[in-house]
Amino acid sequence: MSRIGKAPISLPAKTTVTVGADNLVTVKGLKGELSLGVAPQITVSVENGVVTLSRPDESRESRSLHGLYRALLANMVTGVTEGFERRLEIQGVGYRADKAGKGLTLRVGYSHEVHVEPLPGVEVETEGQQVIVIRGCDKQAVGQMAADIRKLRPVEPYKGKGIRYQGEHVRRKAGKAAKVGG
Repeated sequence: MSRIGKAPISLPAKTTVTVGADNLVTVKGLKGELSLGVAPQITVSVENGVVTLSRPDESRESRSLHGLYRALLANMVTGVTEGFERRLEIQGVGYRADKAGKGLTLRVGYSHEVHVEPLPGVEVETEGQQVIVIRGCDKQAVGQMAADIRKLRPVEPYKGKGIRYQGEHVRRKAGKAAKVGG
């Protein structure tokens, strides 16, 4: 058995999981509602506030899908109860972010401002002008939004300017002055 796949998912209060036609699993909670189509060979059952997944055989594909869908469903339950959050830091002289409606306006060293609209189900906020907070119930959408914003101005290794994840360590390079010898 898959160690991840066989672990049951306990449902917090005010969270419901329903399994519909074509193995469509819907999770509803305080923060929202998420749906996922599960592969036909994986069976999802909900009993007494516990979600369990099972597979028909020990084939390589069934074992890998078992753990995958268990992890995805656990993330959905966590998302609709607590939500997910990613924080980005902006470093650089004159670099800043401002909230504009639902989206963001970034000034990150280009000749123009960059406007970013959030993905559906994702909220974007700023703390000051240097920190961007991305929140939502869908882990994949929150991570994708953070990656899209970071891609606008990745951190460069010489001065460390750019957009980075909070707590991310960027290895700095010395540059031309460090060259010794002749």
